[in-house]
Parts: sequence; structure tokens; C-alpha cells
Amino acid sequence: MHLKASKQLCYLDNGCSRHMTSDAEKFMNLVLKTEGYVTYGDNNKGRILGHGDIGDGYSIIQNVLYCNNIII
Repeated sequence: MHLKASKQLCYLDNGCSRHMTSDAEKFMNLVLKTEGYVTYGDNNKGRILGHGDIGDGYSIIQNVLYCNNIII
């Protein structure tokens, strides 16, 4: 049995309503500003410090939140 390669693109949706990271080095561009808080699944909160795009030049995720570590 031979499989033929397809050039169709596939997008994966992980169910997140927002993407976020605490690693500023991942951003291609980053706009710093205090925007509020996010609440994590365990009800801890983190401060939103900005937003921007992350990616490797081939895949880009837009409007990712830059958040600090968990605050209580």
C-alpha cells in the first residue's frame, strides 16, 4: 500500500480561548503594558504585562498574552 502526500494544511485547536506565556524571549514583537489579570484553571491569577506575536517564521500565533508568574 502506497500513501500519497497531500499539500493540505492542518490547523490544531487546543481549545484555549487565549494563548499566553511568561517567556518574553519567545515574542517576535511585544507591546508592554499592564492590561489586567488572567485566572488559571486552578484559580490562581497572573498579571498581564503585554501582548504580541510568537512564532518561528513559518507558524505565527498572534495576540499572545505576556503574563508574569502566578500571583496569589
